[in-house]
Amino acid sequence: MFPEVHLADQDGLVAVGGDFSTSRLVQAYRRGIFPWSVNPITWWSPDPRGIIELDQLHVPRSLRRVLRCPEFTVSVDRAFGEVLRACARPAPGREITWITPEFISAYADLHRSGHAHSLEIWRNDELVGGIYGVSQGGLFAGESMFHRVSNASKLAVVRLVEHLKSRGFVLFDVQMLTPVTRQLGGREIPRPEYLQRLAQALELECVFSETPVSMNHHDTEGKLD
Repeated sequence: MFPEVHLADQDGLVAVGGDFSTSRLVQAYRRGIFPWSVNPITWWSPDPRGIIELDQLHVPRSLRRVLRCPEFTVSVDRAFGEVLRACARPAPGREITWITPEFISAYADLHRSGHAHSLEIWRNDELVGGIYGVSQGGLFAGESMFHRVSNASKLAVVRLVEHLKSRGFVLFDVQMLTPVTRQLGGREIPRPEYLQRLAQALELECVFSETPVSMNHHDTEGKLD
């Protein structure tokens, strides 16, 4: 069992230790907690908490032109392993990643059990962007995203918000705001408000995708940025 989140320190650290089992990860997200390191394993619930209100997404004018571009297509749970590994790779401004092989293995297990999902952005059948996270009830907790062409990660967030709204989700957790999520309308709310909204979201029975969860052998190997 995790300690009560109100016992977290001023940085939001709730606990140290445990494991990355699917049952423990599911329990963490349902309590408003997420992991952030491996050696040691640390569990966090920051205050304030970053979210994107599903009905208050801000789409800059330049991004609207990208949304109308027919060369970009969207899929859900088509390439979870590829998205996960792409988020783990170093990138300009992110030379060191917290997504270690242990995280990759644990979230691959979460995906196989139906708790973790991805949304992919393709250009001419090439994966150029994506985002992955964990769903529980009406909650989607975004973990990380990546892009290989300009605006692809922003496009992934916009399409994810559209998808979540269509599926009846009510809470899009981004944990802590980044320049990208802030630009798209992300805001911070106090932890008690987040936990109240989380409890309401968990009462719902939302289905992220009917796509059968399947991963090839390569996929088993091994914060919104």
